[in-house]
Amino acid sequence: MALQRGVSTVDAVKEPHSVSLKVLRLSRPSLSIQHPLPLPTPAQSPSDSPSVFSAPSASLAYPSTKNDAFILSPLLTLPPAFGSAYVGETFSCTLCANNELLAGANTAKTITNVRIEAEMKIPSSGIPTPLILGLETSEHEHNGEEDSEKKHHHGVDLEPGTSLQKVVNFDLKEEGSHVLAVTVTYTETTPTSGKVRTFRKLYQFVCKGCMVVRTKAGILPSPNGENGEKKGKKWALEAQLENCGEETITLDTVVLETKKGFSSRGINWEIVTDREKMERPVLMPGDVQQVCFLVEEILDPEGNGVVPVDDRLIFGTLGIGWRGTMGNRGFLSTGNLGTKIK
Repeated sequence: MALQRGVSTVDAVKEPHSVSLKVLRLSRPSLSIQHPLPLPTPAQSPSDSPSVFSAPSASLAYPSTKNDAFILSPLLTLPPAFGSAYVGETFSCTLCANNELLAGANTAKTITNVRIEAEMKIPSSGIPTPLILGLETSEHEHNGEEDSEKKHHHGVDLEPGTSLQKVVNFDLKEEGSHVLAVTVTYTETTPTSGKVRTFRKLYQFVCKGCMVVRTKAGILPSPNGENGEKKGKKWALEAQLENCGEETITLDTVVLETKKGFSSRGINWEIVTDREKMERPVLMPGDVQQVCFLVEEILDPEGNGVVPVDDRLIFGTLGIGWRGTMGNRGFLSTGNLGTKIK
């Protein structure tokens, strides 16, 4: 998880909590990197100098009899750290409340009614956003609607050494510092007393932009149709898409969602015929891809076009979808795009 900002407890009990909280970000794995040893040349075989050339398979990331000199191996590696969070992606993490009482230990404490709540603080709002927790699991199965309703409102009873897990997803829509606040509440019962205990942990991470979009609109000649029929104006809307992240991405879709009174047609990689195959653009960090759309004004039956607002015509918004190296999705929607009326 990212930087833990602080720990606070509602009650002032100095006794250590019997329930602990673990938060782990859910990220896709990556291909393991290996560094194969150089192979001997025909003029000098491994038997001539065994001290120089070892078995090539000894440097591979996995046991293999083949001399695979490629740097990427088929093994998957889990992320060693929190990683980077980008606008347009979905932030996912698992929340795990563990009963720290040892199984089989002679203890009189019982842990019941364990509940986990989470909320996200975003830069543009002073009010935290409550998060919906899903995929609730524990080592005790609850069957039937009555048990599910009870588990949702009254929490889960945990035996010593067991845990309660929940998964939270949040769509990242803006840059800046985000704070994930997790609250755990449970009831601790002894033979002589029972009390409700709670604690709260804050986790801070920074969301960065993955895509920079620069647009420019230029008017095109639009002669009248046959018999002097009036036709709507046309524009060429160009956009430069720059990958400002740290990972290689593949552009999946780039569409212009037009407002009422306009239509658009992309003249990008989607215009190839069925017989042709064109790979989708791959953007390395810092790469730029240019796209273009033809925007046409749709006239009403009386031949009138769209009425400008504050001397400006709004075409619509640009939607950009991409995939990471391991298939993780991202989507970004721009603000209103248009042109000024001179």
